[in-house]
Amino acid sequence: MIQAIDRAAKVLELLQGARHLGISDLAAALDLPPSTVHGIVKSLRQHGLVAKERGGQRYMLGPTLLRLSNVYLDTLDVRARAMRWTQELARRTELPVRLGAPHFHEVLVIHHELRPDDSRQMLETGVAIPAHASAMGKVLLAWDLGFQRTVFERPLHSLTGDTITDVARLTLDFPATLERGTAAESDEAVLGESSIAAPVADASNQIVAAVAVVIPTSQGPATDGVLDALREAARNISRELGATSWPPRVAPDED
Repeated sequence: MIQAIDRAAKVLELLQGARHLGISDLAAALDLPPSTVHGIVKSLRQHGLVAKERGGQRYMLGPTLLRLSNVYLDTLDVRARAMRWTQELARRTELPVRLGAPHFHEVLVIHHELRPDDSRQMLETGVAIPAHASAMGKVLLAWDLGFQRTVFERPLHSLTGDTITDVARLTLDFPATLERGTAAESDEAVLGESSIAAPVADASNQIVAAVAVVIPTSQGPATDGVLDALREAARNISRELGATSWPPRVAPDED
């Protein structure tokens, strides 16, 4: 691993979300001299990867990352082929729809279909959700043993009082998830919000993503109509990607 790139990546990771940090904060987190961190931040600023607060001494993620993330999303075949089906799923269920892919120990929302009404909503594309606290994550964990190992190699943190952080308890439902083709969560990431997800397979008939509908907990559980529409959408996206069977095969842990 190249040390300079590793340190720069760690700076960007520390600034993710809405975090604004000063040089001393970054230096303490990285256990590096402030002068070293200042040099890293200066280089990142020159490329627009980090920006400085106006009139302040703290730093935040820069605009270049937005352009790069959009380029990344545009190259994802699963996202491009899923859009017509996620739009149809949102229309049929009258619920918002997420498409997520594994990203280290989290699930990255690579596409978000807003609820088809006039209510004010926040676009969630690019948001990362802890895998153990989301229906999409549970689907990916059940079907992908390599992703499961990556997620379970570190402690699972609680986001709400309902977040399942015990690995044994979390995996207990995986056989049923594989059998029924869906996984669910209720209030585990955000209070008042539940979701149910199904796997998406590619031409190798292995899981590459998960598609989910998001339901207000007060309106749950999901109806049979919502479940049928979700499974149909997952099958159709998988067919678009060349899958010949659904649900996917369980992907082995290759490490």
